[in-house]
Amino acid sequence: MESGEKVVRISVRNLVEFILKEGDIDNRITAGTAEKDAMLMGSRLHRKIQKSMGLGYQAEVSLKISVPCQGFTLRVEGRADGIIVDETSDGKLQQVTVDEIKGVLRNLEQIQKPAGVHLAQAKCYAYIYGKEKELEKISIQMTYCHLDTEEIRRFKEEYTLEDLKSWFEELVHRYEKWARLQIEWEQMRDETIRNLKFPFSYREGQFNLAASVYRTIARKKKLFIQAPTGTGKTMAVLYPAVRAMGEGLGEKIFYLTARTITRTVAEQAFFILKEKGLKFRSVTLTAKEKICFCEKAECNPQACPYAKGHFDRVNDAVYDLLKNGGGMGRKEIEEQAEKFQVCPFEFALELSVWADGIICDYNYVFDPNAHLKRFFADGGNNHYLFLVDEAHNLVERGREMYSASLYKEDVLEVKRIVKGKDKKLTRSLESMNKAFLELKRECENYQILDSVSVLALKAMNLLTEMERYLEEQREQGRQDGTEEEILPLFFGLRSFLNIHDLLDKNYVIYSEMQSDGRFMVKLFCVNPAENLQKCLEQGNSTIFFSATLLPIQYYKSLLSVVQDDYAVYAESNFPETNRSVLLAEGISTKYTSRGEEMYSRIAEYIGKTIDSKTGNYMAFFPSYRLMEAVYEKFLELGKKSEVLLQSQYMDEEEREEFLKKFEKKQGGTLVAFCVMGGIFSEGIDLTQDRLIGAMIVGTGIPQVCNEREILKQYFGAEGFDYAYLYPGMNKVLQSAGRVIRTEKDKGVILLMDERFQSPHYRRMFPREWSDCRRCTMENVTELLTEFWKKDPT
Repeated sequence: MESGEKVVRISVRNLVEFILKEGDIDNRITAGTAEKDAMLMGSRLHRKIQKSMGLGYQAEVSLKISVPCQGFTLRVEGRADGIIVDETSDGKLQQVTVDEIKGVLRNLEQIQKPAGVHLAQAKCYAYIYGKEKELEKISIQMTYCHLDTEEIRRFKEEYTLEDLKSWFEELVHRYEKWARLQIEWEQMRDETIRNLKFPFSYREGQFNLAASVYRTIARKKKLFIQAPTGTGKTMAVLYPAVRAMGEGLGEKIFYLTARTITRTVAEQAFFILKEKGLKFRSVTLTAKEKICFCEKAECNPQACPYAKGHFDRVNDAVYDLLKNGGGMGRKEIEEQAEKFQVCPFEFALELSVWADGIICDYNYVFDPNAHLKRFFADGGNNHYLFLVDEAHNLVERGREMYSASLYKEDVLEVKRIVKGKDKKLTRSLESMNKAFLELKRECENYQILDSVSVLALKAMNLLTEMERYLEEQREQGRQDGTEEEILPLFFGLRSFLNIHDLLDKNYVIYSEMQSDGRFMVKLFCVNPAENLQKCLEQGNSTIFFSATLLPIQYYKSLLSVVQDDYAVYAESNFPETNRSVLLAEGISTKYTSRGEEMYSRIAEYIGKTIDSKTGNYMAFFPSYRLMEAVYEKFLELGKKSEVLLQSQYMDEEEREEFLKKFEKKQGGTLVAFCVMGGIFSEGIDLTQDRLIGAMIVGTGIPQVCNEREILKQYFGAEGFDYAYLYPGMNKVLQSAGRVIRTEKDKGVILLMDERFQSPHYRRMFPREWSDCRRCTMENVTELLTEFWKKDPT
């Protein structure tokens, strides 16, 4: 290899899966889909097989080969499950065998030969090892192991190294044009990055924030950023990440968000940089249901014409777009998918491999059931840069992604559906139900459990029987609707077993009799930090940022296991004189204080606040019940204002209509009654006079429930804060953040609950609220009128 020559790295798995993919998309439950997740459940069994193979068996052998290509070197690397070296009694080499292990749930008798992609992986390993050891012949052994019975079936075949060489060189030759296309792109991209300037004049503190991000990436660390709204944090994070990528400090940017609206902000930031001359491929991954061309996202060749033969055509669609310099926006993705008759969702996933930046939801990186296997299946450091926007949401989302639950009633429902159709499956469902019954007898409300290993074993058996039943149904061409009815339990069992394999000190297992009479067993991830860390280790650096990361230590302890992570508090450049924060006296939202009189007082505070200035306001409440009670009292005041009420089940069109009211020029006053933590308390961007006031009713503390109490007990002395106070105050701060969006905004924040005045809550206030003042029913209008008379700075 010549000095300075470009090296392109690719894993064995990614190489064979990319070049050799063919056929249809079929997300119905088949052996193939189950096998994709089987190794998650069977990793211990995988190691057990390796250990049982004797002294001549070398497990997890790292292999790599450098293949000279025109103008660059292709490095193919991976890890063989096992290498078996047989020697004669006098120490001479007799035979070498590459062993590839696959855990499956299907009946082994149905496997007549190795799957093509599985065998191709093994052939790559065999060639690399054989070439390194200068062998003439080498054998390949495919070991299929049933995850339930531990039964094993093997297929073995000998190959000459010459045959493997010809096969491998053809595989590499087919990939070479893709690698060359990418090299040419990256050279052009990096040249534009070197010439890229920050697109705006730096706001106060923004340069230091961007510098902190760059230093963190250069040092391969994590950074937590508490950055008030209006500090320009999106560009201050994205720009240095792009610059770092151009200097070889990262190979791909993942911009991770929790909500659609923040994905739009990221897209706009990339667009601004591209307008300044940046050549950069960025793709946004849109949910399958939203981008699907069909009325219903049924991903199988019988229901969808785009699924049939998708993998035969998709590489041509990708190459055509890349070669012709097409964009990767949703419009371009849909047009190209239509042109080549491929699934737009899967097409976007294929494009992401060639993208420099991927904007997507958290679950594409962190969720064990949904993460992008093309990037995260093999582990190891892939030099990614993770930019986690609205990072405060990742705590609860992390708990959801790494938890799993099963319901007794779901098992009984599937039993009712299949009874009389399959005796073996019915018996397995009955056995599972009995395991549930034993746990239910011991549970009055909820019960902490030491182990659910018996239930997990029953779940494994049931999953196997369901897999068999579904496969037989399909082979016999039965279309009685049974499959769709039982799939939710199938996926639930699979998720439960995957999570069961992760159980450690960060989990609490509990059973619960729910208010609707259903009985649940849950594997509850109380602290997601270690599971998140396993994902983040595949990157060079992670930047967590949000307008509400207070207290920072809370988020550091639940999002990272590293002690020396960096943290910065970005100072707000917003003029203090443009904001008025008032603490209303005489208001309590504690349950013991609620009643008609208190509802009337809250309504009156809202009325007096809007009397101070005509404009748009939002009032945020901790629950729909309290919101509706105060709403009724407010209407009784007879204020000359338009009043909106957030409903519990608004669809996308209704949400857009709700927000449009704030876009129009108002001749009078508009008051919207909303719920904290809901769709209008985060992510919406109502700048300048589109919103001039937020009235926060209550501390946002979650309702007492078994799960919150489990969190409280788990975290001991800090239990109340971790379970209730911090999540509640985050909702308060997010709601308040709707008012101040830009430097030119002017607005009021009225906090209504006596608890806000206690030191325990005041210490949660951001620095820029240091000048907050108390107000009473008698002087609130006067204080606000005085505030509005001041000219904005």
